[in-house]
Amino acid sequence: MPNKLTQSNIILWFLDLFLLAFLIFDFGFHSFKDFRLYKLIALPLLLIALIGFNFYKFKSFRNTTKVKRTSRFNLIILITLIVLELILIFLNYSHSFAETFFQQRYVIEYGLLVYFFIRLTLLVRRIYDLYFNPAILFVGSFAVIALCGTFLLMLPAATVNGISFVDALFTSTSAVAVTGLIVLDTAKDFTPFGQTIIMVLFQLGGLGMLTFTSFFAYFFKSGASFKESLFMKDILGHEKLSSIMQTAMRIVVFSLIVEAIGALLIYSSLQGVESFKDRSFFAVFHAISAYCNAGFSTSSTGLYAEGLRFNYYMQWVVMILIIFGGLGYTIASNFIQYAKQFFLNIFNLHKKKFLSRMITLNTKIVIYTTIILITAGTVFFLFSEQETNLVEHSTVFGKFTTAMFSSVTTRTAGFNTADMNNFTLPGILFMMFLMWIGASPASTGGGIKTTTFALATLNVFSIARDKPNIEIGTRRVAKEAVQRAFAIISISLASISTGILLLIIFNPNLALVDIAFEVFSAYSTVGLSLGITPELSEASKYVVVFLMFFGRIGLINLMIGILKSVNTKEYTYPKENILIN
Repeated sequence: MPNKLTQSNIILWFLDLFLLAFLIFDFGFHSFKDFRLYKLIALPLLLIALIGFNFYKFKSFRNTTKVKRTSRFNLIILITLIVLELILIFLNYSHSFAETFFQQRYVIEYGLLVYFFIRLTLLVRRIYDLYFNPAILFVGSFAVIALCGTFLLMLPAATVNGISFVDALFTSTSAVAVTGLIVLDTAKDFTPFGQTIIMVLFQLGGLGMLTFTSFFAYFFKSGASFKESLFMKDILGHEKLSSIMQTAMRIVVFSLIVEAIGALLIYSSLQGVESFKDRSFFAVFHAISAYCNAGFSTSSTGLYAEGLRFNYYMQWVVMILIIFGGLGYTIASNFIQYAKQFFLNIFNLHKKKFLSRMITLNTKIVIYTTIILITAGTVFFLFSEQETNLVEHSTVFGKFTTAMFSSVTTRTAGFNTADMNNFTLPGILFMMFLMWIGASPASTGGGIKTTTFALATLNVFSIARDKPNIEIGTRRVAKEAVQRAFAIISISLASISTGILLLIIFNPNLALVDIAFEVFSAYSTVGLSLGITPELSEASKYVVVFLMFFGRIGLINLMIGILKSVNTKEYTYPKENILIN
C-alpha cells in the first residue's frame, strides 16, 4: 500500500506540474491567446485527467483518511468548476458550443488557478514533516514567494514593455515584504495581469504563506501535525498550542472580511470619479494594499491623484484599514472581545462579567503606544506642514485628515495624499522616526514594532527610578522581552546604518537625506520615497531588496534560526559587573 500511494502521489504531482505549465502559458504569454484550439482541447483533457486520478485515489485509498479527505475535496472543486462552466454556457449560448465555451472559459482557468494554489499549500505542509526549524521555514517561505513572484512578473503578459530581472526581483520583494517601493510605475508599466500578481504577492506577504497553509489545513478538516502546530505557535506568537490552527483560520477569515468591507467602502467613495476605468479592481487592490500595509497603488501618483487627494471619505477608510492591519488580529480580536462583553454587561445587569483582565497587557501597550504615535504625528504635521502640504486644503477637516493620514501611513503603510518632495526637513526627519517604530507585532506592518519602542522607553524610566523590572499596573514585564527589544533595536540601527553607507557608496550623486529616508523606508517596509527609487544603481537595488526582506522577516528571526541550538544545556556562569556610565 505505501508503494502504491507513493506512485499515485508522483503521478498527481506530475499532473500538478503540467497544470502549472498550462497556467503559465495561458496567462503569461500574449501569443497563446490566439490559440483557440489548444484551449478547447487542453482545458477539458486536463480537467478529465485531474478528476479521473483524484477519483482513483478516492476509491483506492478509502481506508486512508487523510488521502480520502484530500481527494474528495479536490473532486468537489473540479466538479464544481464543470457545473459552473456548463451553467454559464447554457445562459450565454451563441452559435456553437465550442464558441460559447471559449468565451466563458475563464471560470475554469481561474478555478484551476485556485486549485493549484490549494495543492501548493499541501506541498508546503509536507515540508513541515521534513524540516523542523520554524524560523528558517518562516524566512524560507517569504524567499520562495519572492522568487516565484519575480519569474511571474517577467512573463511577457505581466508588463507593457518588459522588465529586467533586478527590477522584477525588486518589485516582487517589495510586494512580499509589503513595502511599496517601486522602480516601475505600477499603473502604467504593469498590465492588469501583472497588477494582479503584485496584489496576490502582498496579500501572501501580509498574512504569510504558512498562515494560509494552516487555514486550509483547518478549513478542509485534514488535521494538523504536532510539528505544524509548533511552527504556527512560534510564528503567530500564540500561547496556547491547542487552539493555534483555529487562530490561523480566524486570522485569514478576519482579514478577508475586513478587506471585503474596505473594498466596498472604497468603491462607494469613487462615485463620480472618472479617472479610473475599473473601479472594482481599484477598490479591491487598494483595500488589500491598505490592510496589508503594502502601499502599492494603481494610480501613478498614489492617493495624491487629482480625484483622490480631496476624497477625505476614502482616506478615512484607507486609514482605518491601515490601523487594523498594523494592529494585527490578536490585538483587534482582544479589543473586540472586550467591547462585546462591555455592551453585554450594559444590557445584562444580572450576569455581569469582570472586565479588568480581559484586555491583556500586550494589548494595552500596543493600543496606548499606537494612539500616542498617531496623535503626536498628527499634531506635528499640522504645525510643520502648515505652509506646505496643508495649504491646498481649504477646510480644517481637510487639513486635519491630511495630517493624520501622513501620521498613520508613515508607520509602514506607504500611501501618500501629499507631495513627498514638498515636506519640510523637520517633517521628513519625524517621518523617519515614525517609520523606524512601525506597526505592532504579529501584524502586517514592519519597523521595530510599537511594543519594542514602548519597552525600551519604559526601561529608561525603570532604570532612572532604580527599579529592577518594568512594572505596568499590577504586572511585571518579563526580562526576556526587554532583552529581545534591545536586541531588535541594535540590529535595526546596524542594518539601517549599513544600508545608508552602501547607498552613499553606490550613489554618490544622491543627497544624504534622500538616501537615509529611502533606507528607513525600505527596512521598516514603509514604501514612502523622496523620488530616488528609480534612480538607484543596480547594486543599490540589491541592497534595498535585502533591506526590505530582512525588515519584513525580522533579522533576529533569521539569526535565531541559524544560531539557536536545539540541545541547550541548563547552566549559569558566575556573574561579573560591567561598568556603564
